[in-house]
Parts: sequence; structure tokens; C-alpha cells
Amino acid sequence: MSMAKISACIISYNEEKKIEDCLKSLQPVVDEIVVVDSLSADRTVEIASAYTDKIFHQKFLGHVEQKNLAVSKASHDWILSLDCDERLSPELQSSIQRIRDKIDAHDAYRMARKTFYVYRWLNHCWYPDRKVRLFNKQSAKWGGTNPHDKVMVGSDDIYDLAGDIQHYSFDSISAHIQTLDKFTEIGAQEILKKGKRVNVFSPLLHASWTFIRLYFLRAGFLDGFAGLVVAVLSYMHVFVKYSKVLFYQRAAKAGLT
Repeated sequence: MSMAKISACIISYNEEKKIEDCLKSLQPVVDEIVVVDSLSADRTVEIASAYTDKIFHQKFLGHVEQKNLAVSKASHDWILSLDCDERLSPELQSSIQRIRDKIDAHDAYRMARKTFYVYRWLNHCWYPDRKVRLFNKQSAKWGGTNPHDKVMVGSDDIYDLAGDIQHYSFDSISAHIQTLDKFTEIGAQEILKKGKRVNVFSPLLHASWTFIRLYFLRAGFLDGFAGLVVAVLSYMHVFVKYSKVLFYQRAAKAGLT
């Protein structure tokens, strides 16, 4: 049986610091690399062009829409999708190589994601955070709620691969807070769009559950001070998101929007 051909699909925007390591980690296991770039103003496209000539320029449409656009540009049915701040660990590369000649045995493949946060790996807080990232585009596609996209597979036949996606997330607390502001805005708009019920207790209740889950149930306390910071900022993320929804709703009632 011949080996399945795999297309890597990446979306990028001003990722000159991180995209090269991502593309290097993909090279040994894929047959083509597709990059959809959201009109970067730095060297992202120049760096990517050393690894592929399949680079497409598209103003950002939303995480889900942008990733599905990248998939639509792929030549092959099997898609391996990474973000620019992610890489395949050597163990994960080997796992993918091992299944390539029998890849059709399952509908999709899931892998653990381990996050490097400012100065250390998080072994508990956000781990194993399993994600479907290898899938057949005939039976799966990107879905979920922006900015938290996920691959939607039409069956439960998903196989877990050994090895990690290494996620180089935030280089500083400042970067985390900037992303928090941006993502809570997108999340709040999605909640408003869906018409979900939110009351004055929602921010506190949802945020408290997030902290308890990460710090205690997921044993984030074993990740040292970084684990505490991640749990507190995750609490803040959820608190701010639901607070923004309440404020938007109240402003609309008061005729201020």
C-alpha cells in the first residue's frame, strides 16, 4: 500500500519569530505546505516562501473561516493543521510516519498539546489538552466558536497518537493579557450573537469554575508559580468575557449603542 499524502495547513499573521520552527517541524512528515496569510506586515511571508510556494493572501475572516479556507487550498485529502506557535515533537513526527501507510484505518487523529509558558513547560494546567489536528477533509472540517476553533469529525473513530504538539504560547504575562483582551472581545460577541442567557452572577460563577478546574482538578499547583498565574489569568479571561457581554447588553438597553 502506498503512503498517504498529507497537506499541512497553516494560517499566519505577523509570525516572523515563530513560523519557521513550525514549518521545519512539518517538513519531514508532509507532502505539501499551504499557508494562508492575513496580510502580514513583517517577514512572515518571506520566511514561509522558503518552505512552500502555496501561499495565499486573505484578510482575516475569523479563525474557523480562515482555517477552512486553508484546507480548501490543499491538494490532498489528509490535512495536518498547526498554528504558527506550535511544532511537532520528534516523538509525534515518528508517530505520524508510522501510521502513514495505514492512515485510512481511522477518520482522524488526536494529539496532546503541551504549552511552554514564559519560562517553563506546563505539565498540568493546560496538559494534555488533546486536539484533533490530523484529519480527512472529506469527513471533517473546522468548526466551533471563534476564537476557540476545533476540528469537527463526523464519527467517533479518532485515534490518539503518541507525542506532543509543542505550543510556544506566551513569551510574557503582558502578551497573555493583550491576547486576553482580544479573545474576550471575540468570545463576548459570539455569546451575544447566540443569544445565550447571562446574568449578574455569570462572570463570577464561570470564572470561579475555571480557576478550580485548572488549579485544583488539573493540578495546576504542580506547575509552580507559572501554574498560579495561568489559573488566575484564565479566571480573569472568563470573568472579563462575561462582564463584557453584560455591559454590552446594558448599554443596548440604555440606548447607548
